[in-house]
This record gives sequence, structure tokens and C-alpha cells, in this order.
Amino acid sequence: MPTQPTPADKFSFGLWTIGYNGADPFGGPTRAPLDVVHGVEKLAELGAYGLTFHDDDLFAFGSTDAERQKQIDRLKQVLSDTGLIVPMVTTNLFSAPVFKDGGFTSNDRGVRRFAMRKAMRQLELGVELGAKTFVMWGGREGAEYDSAKDVRSALERYREALNLFGDYVTEKDYDIRFAIEPKPNEPRGDILLPTVGHAIAFIETLERPELFGVNPEVGHEQMAGLNFTSGIAQALYQDKLFHIDLNGQRGIKYDQDLVFGHGDLHNAFSLVDLLENGGPNGGQSYTGPRHFDYKPSRTEDETGVWDSAAANMRTYLLLKERAAAFRADPDVQEALQAARVFELAENTLGENESYDDLLADRASYEDFDHGAYFNGKGFGFVRLQQLATEHLMGAR
Repeated sequence: MPTQPTPADKFSFGLWTIGYNGADPFGGPTRAPLDVVHGVEKLAELGAYGLTFHDDDLFAFGSTDAERQKQIDRLKQVLSDTGLIVPMVTTNLFSAPVFKDGGFTSNDRGVRRFAMRKAMRQLELGVELGAKTFVMWGGREGAEYDSAKDVRSALERYREALNLFGDYVTEKDYDIRFAIEPKPNEPRGDILLPTVGHAIAFIETLERPELFGVNPEVGHEQMAGLNFTSGIAQALYQDKLFHIDLNGQRGIKYDQDLVFGHGDLHNAFSLVDLLENGGPNGGQSYTGPRHFDYKPSRTEDETGVWDSAAANMRTYLLLKERAAAFRADPDVQEALQAARVFELAENTLGENESYDDLLADRASYEDFDHGAYFNGKGFGFVRLQQLATEHLMGAR
């Protein structure tokens, strides 16, 4: 299996990722600003297929219409020259001082209206550029103090904004959907819709839930101590995985935004296996962009930026190769059978079986030998995981 990326792999990068200048809360930039034309050209050379961006990544917050259009025209030209596309756009409602208490859920009504207008302007640009997904990360939608925010009212204001967007794209007949990006904290002490589960539950309250899904990020779920692969599996189960952000995270700490796989490698392996081999018939379960939302380390120069971009794609392809070998291994198939993994897909109740039938079945309770599970009837999960580890390490 080739490990040289091509546009067919659907690898995309945020302009804010390759353009990250190394600044953090403890120190200023370590790299010069990255010109968008140069960035797109380099991504094309590396084999990427897509570029994504916040509005404020492409043109500075508060730009005049002329300044804004100049940058849009430059982007359109380099996209045409390279063949890269814009599969997703998003809006920045977290950097400018006006959003210090959030955008859609700010206690200040005027700020909420400004945020909605800003998002709609970027939504229009996304449609113009052919984007199919509009991601919403509510980085400032939250609070540090419980008494500062009426959470029920905040969720209602969130709902109000999203319902408006749903009406807008429906009435305009735009071919675009929305993806909520959960995160538990940082920069706010607590952020609304902190996990995939919270976001999916919230989506069901919307007037047009079919237009809304999730954009989970590796580091965000792992910051909450959650298993990212499990979260993705549930999003797939509920047909809500509209987009995905890949990066690396090492434990429950600040959002590290490492290169994909440069954190919990076992979980990265299981994730790629799920995306590539976890469909109902063993095929791909997710066909959208493989989007890398990472930050090139502050320690790197521009060469390191492109080395890290390439590393994301190569790691994914290597894991894809290892996952295919894992699934094709007869020992793995035997271990899966022994672990009764496939049995879980069978209905627990028989065809047309009612609760009366279940209650009348003595083999299901009165005569069931539950004692046989003490010191017996092991599932062999450790052996199965060892086989996964050996494939991951290239030992099989």
C-alpha cells in the first residue's frame, strides 16, 4: 500500500494549522507569517487535496471589503492553479475582544447579533468556494464561574442561532451542512457542548437536525479522558460524523495539537481501522475529508512546518496499511471469533420474540449456567490486543 499521499486520500489542512506562528501564552511568535498562496502551493506539492480556513485566517478581523476581496481573489487563483479545493470553512468567534464572553451565547445581546452576522458572511463565502461543511467551534461559548452564565438560556440562544442558519441555507437552497466541534475547556474554564455526546443530544433539539452533525477532534475528546474511537463510532452509529479533526494528544492536559499519531498511538490505530475498515461490510465507514487540525511545534522553522504536515499524512497512511494487514491476518480473524466480537451483531431477541417469550425461556435465566463464568469462559481480549500491537509495530 503506497504511503505517498495523493488527493484521492482526501487529506486537508486548516490554514490556521500550517500558518501557526509558534506563539503561546508564555511567548511570542517563533516563525514569520505564512502567505496563503505559498501555503496552498506547498500543500499541493505534499499531496493534500484541501484547505480549510476561518474568516480571520484569510483576512484580518475588521478588514475593509476591498482588503477582504483582495485575499479572496488571491486564494481563488492559487486554488485554480493547484487544483486544491475548500471542503470546509469555519468562522472565528473567539479571538477578537468582542467575543471574550462568547459569540452566540454572550450575555451581551448586541454581541450575539454581531456573531450571527459574522458567521453568515463566512457561510456565504464558503458556499461561493464550494465548501460542503461549515464547522462551528464554540471556543468562548462557556464560562469560568457558575453564577456568570445561565446555561439553560445559553443553550437556548445557541439553538436560536443554529435554527436561523438552518432556515437560511434551506431557503437559499445551499448545499452545505453544519458540524459542531466539541471541546471540554480551554480557553474557557468550561465550554458548552463539551463532548460528542453533548453535541449530538443538543442537535436533536434543533428544528432541522438533519443539517447538523459533529466535527470531533482527537485531542478535545481525550482532554476529557474519553476514548476517541468510541466517540467516533457513536457519531457514525447516529449518522452524525459530518467532519473529523485529526491530531495527537498525550493524556488529560492542555490541548496539545500534536501531529496525528504522536500521542496515543494505539487509539490512532483503532481510529484508522474504524474509519477505513469499520463499515457494515468491512469497507470504509467514513468517506469525508481526513482533516488535520494540529500545530507545528513552536520549536520548528518553516522546514519543520512542512515536515510536520507530511508527517500527519504519512502516519495516517502507515496506520491504514497496518490496519489492513491486521484485518487480513488469519490469526486475528480467529481471535475475533474466539472473543465473540461478531456475535455482538446478532439480535439478543429471536425473530418475533416478545418479552413474554423471553420470560418463559428457562434457558435464559433459571437454567443458565452463570457459574461457568467464574474461572472459565474467558474472552481473549488481551490476545486480540496483542495481535493489534504486533501489527502496529510491524512485527507481523
